[in-house]
Amino acid sequence: MDNFQIETAQNVSINQNVANVSSRIGSFLLDMLIIVAYAIIMMWILNAIGLVANMESWFIYTIMGLPIFFYSLFFEVLMNGQTPGKFVNNIRVVKIDGSKPTFGSYLLRWMLRLIDIDLATGSIALLTILLNGKGQRLGDIAASTTVISEKKHVAIEDTLIADLPEDYTPTFPQVTMLSDRDIQSIKELYKSAIKKRNHSVINKLHQKIIDITDIKTDLKPIDFVDKVIKDYNYYTQQ
Repeated sequence: MDNFQIETAQNVSINQNVANVSSRIGSFLLDMLIIVAYAIIMMWILNAIGLVANMESWFIYTIMGLPIFFYSLFFEVLMNGQTPGKFVNNIRVVKIDGSKPTFGSYLLRWMLRLIDIDLATGSIALLTILLNGKGQRLGDIAASTTVISEKKHVAIEDTLIADLPEDYTPTFPQVTMLSDRDIQSIKELYKSAIKKRNHSVINKLHQKIIDITDIKTDLKPIDFVDKVIKDYNYYTQQ
């Protein structure tokens, strides 16, 4: 499932990590398993006390069926966008702008389950999610919500490890005065500054590193910070 970026009213860009279809189907099946288990236990209890299905017991059966009927709505409201199945798979319902849905959003989303999932056995929901590109079924589109994954995907570029060429030659042995935490912070700030073209942050990083290590260099700040990150990785990987 493709991710997408939205721009909030405060001009803040948010990358939404959309939950993939397999996670959503897996969550649905887990929730169905819980519902079936609940129904079996309730029927066993009713049979054990000798209650038979007749006009006099319809009220009790209706009450017993309410948790099944309102299952997804109840848990998504109670668990901030998650059902037990979604919790296990670490996915959550959020507004399309990344904010927390209102009760009205949850309610509208739940009401359209009848079309999305129940009447069409999930085929409409699946088709809409695949075509939409934002992880939305019809209920999500109407409620301006989507389902995101909260799993953290750590890539090699997000860690201290850097892919260096075999013939790499370090320049500043003083970088070993820095700690892993220092380098991780420098790397994150550097990547963010490059992406946003924030030269002020790079200049501050440049000066901070020089203050700590007392390195003398004529390199431009952007080249210097990059070199420091690579040199640190070279010395710590030896």
